[in-house]
Amino acid sequence: MMNNSIIKEDLENICSTDFIDWNRLSKKTVLITGATGLIGSTIVNALLYANEKRKLDLTVLALVRDINKAKQKFSDNKSLKYIVGTVENLPQIDGNVDFIIHGASQTASKAFIQQPVETIITAVEGTLNILKLAQSKCCEGMVYLSSMEAYGHPDKGHKVVETDAGALAPLDVRNSYPIGKQQCEALCAAFASEYGVPVMVARLTQTFGPGVDYNDNRIFAYFGRCVLEKQDIVLKTNGETERVYLYTADAVTAILTVMLGGQAGTAYNIADESTYCSIAEMAHMLAKKAGIRVDFDIQDASANGYLSTLYMNLDTSRLKSLGWRVLYPGGLSEIYERMIACMIKE
Repeated sequence: MMNNSIIKEDLENICSTDFIDWNRLSKKTVLITGATGLIGSTIVNALLYANEKRKLDLTVLALVRDINKAKQKFSDNKSLKYIVGTVENLPQIDGNVDFIIHGASQTASKAFIQQPVETIITAVEGTLNILKLAQSKCCEGMVYLSSMEAYGHPDKGHKVVETDAGALAPLDVRNSYPIGKQQCEALCAAFASEYGVPVMVARLTQTFGPGVDYNDNRIFAYFGRCVLEKQDIVLKTNGETERVYLYTADAVTAILTVMLGGQAGTAYNIADESTYCSIAEMAHMLAKKAGIRVDFDIQDASANGYLSTLYMNLDTSRLKSLGWRVLYPGGLSEIYERMIACMIKE
């Protein structure tokens, strides 16, 4: 069974942060798109928990494609209201919308190759619709959840700051995802400049923690399954890619910090800098702790939608200048411990 004590501890720690201006959310309405995704669902639960503990009298609007899936994921709560639809075909939303966290996006790597048109349409048309909504509702703040992939392929050893520009080949269909993110960031900057929409960009690194589906295809979930099942880890690349990672609860506090304290038209890197390592190093760390092995079965990375070797060491100084700090300083080891404790085998 899922370790509810870990999840409750995360929600309590998020709610107890002293660097988030919770009073700004009093009697407000917050719209979350991508609400049933890993980050979106954690944000929804964190806001509902803080609402009760801090007596904020806020309303959470969750845009969902599948109402039944949403009701299975979230407990009944009078402060949570569902809007059934998609960002591409956004339904009418009545009443006030004071803040928006826009997280709806294609996230499956294979889909970037197999459905590049849909990947781009969901990104660009969806973000345009949400920005228009933010403009019409005179929102106080909006955060667009972008990705570290918007930086392209930085050089090894380079510390990536928000002013860096990412070069990406437009005819490589795998780039439907990162170029889509770049297009959406450009839209955010345009709406902030031309229409005064207070929208910020959150460039997230790979994020995981409680709520990861047991059968998730992403590498962190695969590593977790190997640890739980005592199966050797088999890497299909040489594992040379190096990047930073982030715990879900820390992603939530960072996003809320940016939403409430960020500067319009500005991007913020979101990561735990202490986690920087290669995939192979991460695999060996987990294998050693679990008493399993790491083997290699090198395959064509592009066929599976994997990125080529990447070096993504994000600088988070701009985010930290808003007061943000990680809740769990134990790095990757602690992140995996908390995720694995909550993984449920179907």
